[in-house]
Amino acid sequence: MQKWLSHYRNWLTAITGVLIILAFSSKWVFSSEQGSAYLLFVASLVGGLPIFVQAYQALRVKVISIDLLVTLAILGAFVIKEFEESAIVAFLFLFGAYLEQRTLAKTRSAIKNLVEMVPETTFRKLHNGDFEEVSVEEVNEEDILLVKTGGKIPVDGEVIFGSGTANEASITGESIPVSKGLRDKVFAGTILENGTIQIRTEKIGEDTTFGKIIELVEEAQDSKSKAERFIDKFSKYYTPSVLVLAIIVWLISRNIELAVTILVLGCPGALVIGVPVSNVSGIGNGARHGILFKGSDVITNFSKVDTMLFDKTGTLTYGSPQVAQTIYYSSDRSLAESLLASVERESDHPLAKAIVNHYSGSVVEVIDSTEVVQGGGVVARIQNHQVLVGNSYLMNQYNIPFTNQMKTDIAGMEAEGNSIVLTAIDGQIALVVGIRDQIRQGVKEDLETLKNMGVKNLILLSGDNQGTVDLVTNQLGLTEAYGHLLPEDKAEFVRKRQASGEIVAFVGDGINDSPSLALADIGIAMGNGTDVAIETSNVVLINSDFHRIPHAIGLAKATRRNMIENIFIALLVVVVLLISVLSSSWMNMAIGMFVHEGSILVVILNAMRLLKYKRKR
Repeated sequence: MQKWLSHYRNWLTAITGVLIILAFSSKWVFSSEQGSAYLLFVASLVGGLPIFVQAYQALRVKVISIDLLVTLAILGAFVIKEFEESAIVAFLFLFGAYLEQRTLAKTRSAIKNLVEMVPETTFRKLHNGDFEEVSVEEVNEEDILLVKTGGKIPVDGEVIFGSGTANEASITGESIPVSKGLRDKVFAGTILENGTIQIRTEKIGEDTTFGKIIELVEEAQDSKSKAERFIDKFSKYYTPSVLVLAIIVWLISRNIELAVTILVLGCPGALVIGVPVSNVSGIGNGARHGILFKGSDVITNFSKVDTMLFDKTGTLTYGSPQVAQTIYYSSDRSLAESLLASVERESDHPLAKAIVNHYSGSVVEVIDSTEVVQGGGVVARIQNHQVLVGNSYLMNQYNIPFTNQMKTDIAGMEAEGNSIVLTAIDGQIALVVGIRDQIRQGVKEDLETLKNMGVKNLILLSGDNQGTVDLVTNQLGLTEAYGHLLPEDKAEFVRKRQASGEIVAFVGDGINDSPSLALADIGIAMGNGTDVAIETSNVVLINSDFHRIPHAIGLAKATRRNMIENIFIALLVVVVLLISVLSSSWMNMAIGMFVHEGSILVVILNAMRLLKYKRKR
C-alpha cells in the first residue's frame, strides 16, 4: 500500500486539485452545495490518504512528524464538517511536497549530469588488431581503447596513438579544449572534440578521477551539517509542542476549528527543508566549478576560516622545474638553443626535461659523441662544435672564461632561487639558463582576493630552505613563512594556530601534507596530488586549480548566509501565522496553509540562487 501511494503520490495530488476545482465549479456555476460538498469530501480522502499513511509509518517508529500534524488537522476539519478546509489543506501539503521534490531533484542535477558524462560502451582492441564495441564495465587496466571525434573518454589513461583536443570541463570546470598527443593523460568523462586517439587504460570505474568526483559529491550531498542535525532535533520537540498548544487552546476556548488551524499553521515545513536545500545547492555549484566539498559541515567551517596555510611545491608553485630566465652571450641564439636542446634530449635529469620542454620548437641536431663529466655535466661534439652543458665546475675544468658581467648575472639568478645551467660553444659561454619551480600564474592576485574576503593570515610552510621560502613570500606578499619543516612540524604548527582560537585551512598536495590536511579545520587538496592527500582532505580542487579557492570560500560564505536566511524566513512565517490566528479574525486554515506552503517555495527558490552563484570580481 505504502509503495503504491508513494509511486502515485503526484497523481493523487493532481486528482485532488481537479476535484477541488470541480467542487468550486459545482458551487459557483451550478449552485449545487451538496455536489460541491461531496466532491470536497472525496478530495479530502484522496489527498489525505498518502498523508495518513506517512504519519502512521512515522508513529510506528515513535516519531511525531509533520504529517501527523496535517493528518490531525484534516481529521479535525472532517469533525467540524469543513470539507473545503480539509481538501485545500491536503492539496496544498501534497503540492508543497511535490515542489520540494522537484526542486531538490534540480539541485542534485550535478550528480545526474556527471553520471551521464560516462559512456556505456567503448571500442576495445582485440589481439588481431581490430576493435570491438564492449560495455565499459568489461574494460580492464592495460586494455587499449579507441576514441573517435565526439566520443566520450570512458577511463583514465595515456594516449599511445593519434592526437586531438579534449573538452575537460567535467573535470576542470574549464571549457577551453586541451590538446592531446602521445603520452598525454586523458580522463574518464571528458569529450574528444576532434581527432582520433588510442589510449592505454590506467584506471577504471570508481578509481578514475571522474569516479572519485561522483563518489565525493554523493557523499557530500548525503551528509548532514550541524545546522541540519539541530533542525532535526528541533523538529522532534517542536512538533509535540504544537500538539500541546493546540490542545491547550481547545481546552480553554472549546473552539475546535481554532485548535485545528493551529495544528496546520504550526507545521515547520520551511524550517525542515530550508537548510538541506541550501547545502545541496552549494555543493552542486561547487561540483560544477571543479570544487568538491566533502559534506555540509565543511561548507559551514570553510565560511569561517581566518587562517590559511600553504605548502609550497605543487600548491603555490607548479611542482616541477621550469625555465624561468635566460641570458644570451652569443649572437647566434638559434644555434645556442638548438645545440643545448640536442644535448639535453639525451638526459633524464629534471633540469634537462625543463630545458627540452622550454625549447621544444628548436631544431634537433645529431650528436656525434658525448662524455659525461661526473658532478659537472656533459661534453658533446655536434657538427664540429664542442658543446659543454653543465655547471661552473665543468666550465672551470675546460678553462672556459667568465667576464665580470657574466659572474654578476649568474650571481643574480642564483639569488632569485634559480638552478643554473651553463652552455659553452667552442670555448665561449653562449647561454645561461636559470631553472626553478615557478609560482603559479595568478596566485598573487588570488591571495590578495582571499585577504579581501576575510582571511587574515596567509602563511607558507615548506620543507625547502628558508632563503627560497622567503623569496616566494616576498613575491606573493604572504603574512608569514617558515622553511626547513618536516611533516610533523607542519602538523604541530596547525595545532598551535588552532589552540590560539583560529579557524585553520591547510592547502597541500603530497603525502607529507596528509597529517596537516587531516588535522586542519579545513583540509584543501590539489586534485592532481596524491590519493592520500585527497582522501584526508575536506575540499578537493579538481585539476589542482588554485584559482578555485576564492570561489570556494565565497560560495561557502554565500551558502551559510543562505541557510541563515532560510531559517529566519521559516521561523518568521510560523510566528506570524500563529500570532495572527490567535489575535485576528481574518486568518483561517486555508489562508494559513497557503502562506505556509508559500514559505516552503520561498526558501527553496532562495536556496536555488546558489546554483548560479559567481564570485564578484
